[in-house]
Amino acid sequence: MESVALVHVQQDLLQSLEQGLDLIGGFDTLVSPVIIKPNICTISDNTGYSVTHSLVIEALLNIIFQKDPDISVRIVESDSQSKWAKDAFRKFGYTELVIEYQKKHHDIDLINLSECSTETIPFDGDYFTNPELPDVLVNLGSVISVAQAKTHYLTSITGVLKNLFGCLPRKDQRYYHPNINEVIADLSRLIPIDLGVVDARVGVLGWNGPQTKPLDKFILGHKPVSVDATLAHLMEKDPLQIQHLVQCQKYGLGTIFPQILSDTGSDQNDGAN
Repeated sequence: MESVALVHVQQDLLQSLEQGLDLIGGFDTLVSPVIIKPNICTISDNTGYSVTHSLVIEALLNIIFQKDPDISVRIVESDSQSKWAKDAFRKFGYTELVIEYQKKHHDIDLINLSECSTETIPFDGDYFTNPELPDVLVNLGSVISVAQAKTHYLTSITGVLKNLFGCLPRKDQRYYHPNINEVIADLSRLIPIDLGVVDARVGVLGWNGPQTKPLDKFILGHKPVSVDATLAHLMEKDPLQIQHLVQCQKYGLGTIFPQILSDTGSDQNDGAN
């Protein structure tokens, strides 16, 4: 059975992430370049938890570089209707964070996918046929999607799978909204996630609020559907009613009924049955 870690957040974010990784057996394998996709959806974070906090990424980077100091890491995001990636990187502390790691001689960089050259990928999907993707996403190493616990008016939730939507390089990403579930399903196969992390310290109702609710959790797992199904329950949504989760489950990307491993030392079912 697919398993997902659901851990209570400690004051030390690194310790919380390490606990979650321990529960799911750590990283499967870390392969350069490690692609980290945070959720930087806007230049105006109305809740303080709509955008992935750079402190969470910093904790994750410390774990990665402790495991392999020489590994290459690329943190990626695209321009979108609500932001220019370069400005958002600077505002939310990513630019400064990466500079500090570069000073320590780590191979790390920020990548604006909207400024990359593209390559055509042979692919016949639910929506895309032979799409053009940013070249950094063509020869992938490990992919880590770091999402926020949010609901969304189009997809019910924004989890590690919906987070891939931000890999599309065109700024007017709403172009894809009429087919968003099929687009997410295709991206999940084109950019396969090796580790999904959801910062569920605070649940955001709506992609940028305004309402929030405390959850005090991190969710970690190797299968994105399993991670997002767990998130759905936390946000009081039925994962069986979330179209892109049902579609991605058919492609073997996890299960809507994962085993939940908690940091209390006991295993529990996700409550979906």
